[in-house]
Amino acid sequence: MEKAFITVFCTVPNQEDAIRIARTLVEEKLAACCNIVPGLTSLYFWKGEICQDPELLLIIKTMESAFDALKERIRRLHPYDVPEIIALPIIKGHQAYLNWVEEHVGRKR
Repeated sequence: MEKAFITVFCTVPNQEDAIRIARTLVEEKLAACCNIVPGLTSLYFWKGEICQDPELLLIIKTMESAFDALKERIRRLHPYDVPEIIALPIIKGHQAYLNWVEEHVGRKR
């Protein structure tokens, strides 16, 4: 069976939430790595209006097998009613890095 690696995107409203969510995902072995990208401006529909807000982006590297647990953990930690949690497949990558991701997702310390 082929291993499925994914990248998950999740926007957050501030640095504190970004660090809290990212740290929890890594500590709980739901993700091998989370990058926090500041400086986003998001425009979106919410409750019939166009909204514009500053946000940060979490770029989360993990395995497809961990996605359901990761999604539920983010939902419990996230301040938004409907957080962005989307996964994209990693179709190719540096094998040593992918091995490192696999070593750090889902295994107890």
